[in-house]
Formats: sequence, C-alpha cells, structure tokens
Amino acid sequence: MEENKTVAVEETPVQETAPAAEETRKTVLNASVDPDKFDWDAFEEDANYGENKEEIEKMYDNTLSKVVEGEVVEGVVTAISKREVIVNIGYKSEGVIMAPEFRYNPDLKVGDKVEVYVESTEDKKGQLVLSHKKARALRSWDMVNAAYNSNEIVKGYVKTRTKGGMIVDIFGIEAFLPGSQIDIKPIRDYDQYVDTTMDFKIVKINQEFRNVVVSHKALIEAELEQQKSEIISKLEKGQVLEGTVKNITSYGVFVDLGGVDGLIHITDLSWGRINHPEEVVKLDQKIRVVILDFDEAKKRIALGLKQLTVHPWDALDPNLKVGDKVKGKVVLIADYGAFVEIEPGVEGLIHVSEMSWSPRLRIAQDFLKVGDEVEAQILTLDREEKKMSLGLKQLMPNPWENIREKYPIGSKHTAVVRNVTNFGVFAELEEGVEGLVHISDISWTKIKHPSEFVQPGDKIDVMILDFDEENHKLSLGHKQLLPNPWDEVESTYTVGSVHNGTVASVSDKGATVTLDGDVEGFCHSKELVKEDGSMPVVGDVLPFKVTELKRSTKKITLSHVKTYAASEEPKAAGKPAGEADSTKKAIKKISSNLEKTTLGDISELAALKDKLEKGE
Repeated sequence: MEENKTVAVEETPVQETAPAAEETRKTVLNASVDPDKFDWDAFEEDANYGENKEEIEKMYDNTLSKVVEGEVVEGVVTAISKREVIVNIGYKSEGVIMAPEFRYNPDLKVGDKVEVYVESTEDKKGQLVLSHKKARALRSWDMVNAAYNSNEIVKGYVKTRTKGGMIVDIFGIEAFLPGSQIDIKPIRDYDQYVDTTMDFKIVKINQEFRNVVVSHKALIEAELEQQKSEIISKLEKGQVLEGTVKNITSYGVFVDLGGVDGLIHITDLSWGRINHPEEVVKLDQKIRVVILDFDEAKKRIALGLKQLTVHPWDALDPNLKVGDKVKGKVVLIADYGAFVEIEPGVEGLIHVSEMSWSPRLRIAQDFLKVGDEVEAQILTLDREEKKMSLGLKQLMPNPWENIREKYPIGSKHTAVVRNVTNFGVFAELEEGVEGLVHISDISWTKIKHPSEFVQPGDKIDVMILDFDEENHKLSLGHKQLLPNPWDEVESTYTVGSVHNGTVASVSDKGATVTLDGDVEGFCHSKELVKEDGSMPVVGDVLPFKVTELKRSTKKITLSHVKTYAASEEPKAAGKPAGEADSTKKAIKKISSNLEKTTLGDISELAALKDKLEKGE
C-alpha cells in the first residue's frame, strides 16, 4: 500500500489525485472506532488487532472496483501532463497512460470519461497498467461502422503523408485521406496538414480488408451546398456581381461569387476572338460579371464579362458602307474562307471565291494565313445581323475586262495545263483566265484520254476558239495549230485506189486495217475473204481497195475481195453472153450469201475458179 501511494504522488505532478484513499480511510474508521482514538502507528506496524483488522480490510476491499485484466472499462481523467495522463477506474491505485495515446483528442481535459484496457492490475512496481489505445482498437471498428452508418462527423489525427494522400488515425484505426478529399481547392503542400487534428466524414469502408476512406472535403461541400442554395435563391438574370477568378480552363473561367461558383464561357469573355481565357483574365483577379442564366436545381450559374461593355457593332462607324475599303487582320482560316477582324469584335468573311479572279476551285489557305494584315472591299453589310462580307479580288485588275481585245478569236497563245479531266484539259493563259481544250480539239487523231497527251504543269500551245464573258469561260483548241492529216489522207487514199494494209484486229463484223502513215480503215467481213476462200488473221498483209472515204467521220472503208474479183472480169469478156452472164450470176449469188457461208461452202467458189481457168 505504501509503495503504491508513493508512485501515485510521483506520477501526478500537475494535479492532485482524487481523494479516494482518504474517503476510504474515513469510511473504515467511522465503521469501527473513533478516528481520534485510532492508533495509526500500531496499524502501520502491523499490530495484532485480531478479527477487528480482518473486518476492516474486508470492508476496505469492498469499496474498490472489481477489475479484471483484459477487460475494457471506463475511467475518469484525474490529471494531465505532457508525458502522461492519469486515469482513475475506481481501483486501489490509479493508472498511468502515455500522453501520445490521446493525441487524436487535443481537447482532452480533467474530468473527461475515457475507455481504457486493463493490461495488468499490478506490475512489478505495484502500478495499475492501462492502455487507452488498445481499448480504442477493440472498440474502434464498431465505432467506425456506427459513425459511417449514422453519417457522423468524427475527429482524426493526421499521422503522415503517403502516396496520393494522407494517413489519418480514426478511433485508433489508420484511415486513408485521398489528396482530392482534403479541400475543395487544389492542395499544393500536403505537409502542412501533418500532425494536425481535423474533422472528417467516413465515406467508404471495406469490411473484408478493414480499409477506411475519409473525407474532409465532403464536410466543406455540405456547408457550401447550403450556402449555394441561399445565394442562388437570391440571384436574378442581369444582376451584376463582383467575384474572384478561381480557375482558368481552355473553355472558360470559374469565378467565386462568395460561396458559389459561376462559369464565364470563353465566348462570353470578349467581343473579339481569343485563343485562351488567359488573354483576358488572371488567376485571383477580382472582376465584375453579369448573370446570364442560372439553374437553381443543378446549381449552375452562367456569367458574362463582355456584356458589361458596348457591343463593337453598335459602335461601328455609321458612315461605313458597301464598296468602302477596310483594313484588318486575319483571325481565322477555314477551307471556305478567312475571317478578318477590322475592329475588336467586328469581323468580315472573305469567301475563297472572292480572293482571286481564277475560276479554279482552291482553298483559303492558298491565299492567306492567320495574322496576315489585308486590305479588302466591303461587299455586303448587315448591321442588324452583325454580318459583313469582304472581297480581295475587287482591289485587283479584272483580267476579264477587255478580254476580247487581249485574246481575240483565232489568236495563238501558250498556256499552262492546270487540270486534266476525262473530257478535256483546263489551261491557264494568265492569273484568273482559264480555258478548256476539249478532248476533240486536242488532236486530229482519236485519243482515249487527255492524259495520254499532256500532264498538269505542262505548257501547251492553244488557239482561242470562242468566249463566254458572262461566265468567264474560254474555249480553246490545240489541234487547230497543227496540219490536218486528213488533207493528205484524202489526196492519198482516193476512192478506187489500192493500198497494202496490215490486219490489226478481227471481229464478227470485219477487220481494222492499218495503212501507211498510221491511217486506219475498216473492211467488212464479206469484203475480207481471201482469193483462196480463207479468212485473214491478225498480222496478215493484204491489198485493199478504198471503197468509201468520209472526212466528217474520218472513216475509210476498204475491200480485199474487190482487189482480185476485178481482175477476173476481162477473162469473162470474150465468152458467149450466156456463159458470161451465168458466171456473173454465180459470183453475185456467192457474194450475197457470203456472210452465211461456212468453210465447207468455199468449195463452190473454188470450183467456179477452176472452171474459169479452163475456159469453160
């Protein structure tokens, strides 16, 4: 008893222990003898009081709590120092707990009730050994689940920083605090929260692995939600407020209006065209904004900044009119045209068709690029719709003016091939002046495709054939600059003349024959039979008589039969009229049926030949 009493005094230098022993002493004395007559010296020297002493000890023991090791009991904090916390659980001595076990609760004070775990009722020094940490550990999981189910706010001690967040002590259990759940604003320095105590909300529990996730941001958001509802309920469209730029993104700016955020879309920052909001505002800048719209249910607020300034179109020079020249900078390029800003917030469109007098289809990037300073002419101006169209080519000479004087019909010129199609070639005489050389006007001879003759970029000599000034079209010709080969063909291949030709191809209708000078003619099947009755094949060289020549269709009709049938007529001239007539009739009959004749029928023609040779 004396040793225990001494330890209790030494371990509690800050505050006195509860007078439990003194109260017990008075109770025992009142129950037995007068305190003034009690011999304390004899009692301390273990004097023999007989049965009276045993009764006193028994009565004293009954005043103490029944403490069992390994149990969790409730005690009262009786003293606090920097190193220790003294807790009375109603036992014969008080327990000492190291102060770090209570660091999660910096508001702990004398008189607070705490749960402790009885590790030992008496150590080697006779001291009661308690642990608050172990008591919390035994009860913590139940407490964590209870707090989660009841949506209760709990206190936690931030122990250390870890990857992606912080480790927090909640009821003795280590919980994870994600970095995104520390605050509503981005956190750059996590270390400022280490060794601090904060309020948290348990947002997730994994029962299997006993993992706990907490959030401090959720508490802030809940408070802000209430503030937002109050603020939004007082908003009106057109209301002008002051706010602070909270965040800048590529699509807009978030502004803090004092507890609720609003968004200024990039299109509502400036009347002029901008590439990024940072060109207009800076982070933490205070600005005046106007409320354009808001959704009370979704708590979204649309703000505007440019609406607080006069619209540039309203301030546009009232004397500006169609036909005037203006200067500006190209701010946007599309395939179909370029947007030119002539004043901040006032833009005009130069369509690609208004950039050049050339009729060729091109894209705006061929003429302009963003940032170019240009001068243009106003083509249309609509102040109500705030639209303007501009033209570049109008400030350049129109090459189609006096076009007939520069390019009279029949004149010869050199042009550059710009495009080749299956129906002809587009050739450029000068910038903005193009004409079509039709496939029929490329060559006197027949060609399958113009690409056989020229390619884009080639130079070609042309003759002006016709004009369409209204639509800016020219008809050109190339073959007209070359001699017409049919002039020579007509003089060489006269009707009735005979020429050697090579069978180039054979079909059911006849054969294509190549004559000298790459001139082609056609021989029908009935005029193609050889003198021996056989049919020629590709590559055979035979004599052919010209039977027809058409300049308009450039067509030569040939006959091989007439080259040898004509030579037989003189032999038949000296024969009696009956025999000559019968011979002619036989030849006529065979010729008329030649298309139906087979190889077997050729024998009749062979017999006739033999008869004529024998003079029969």
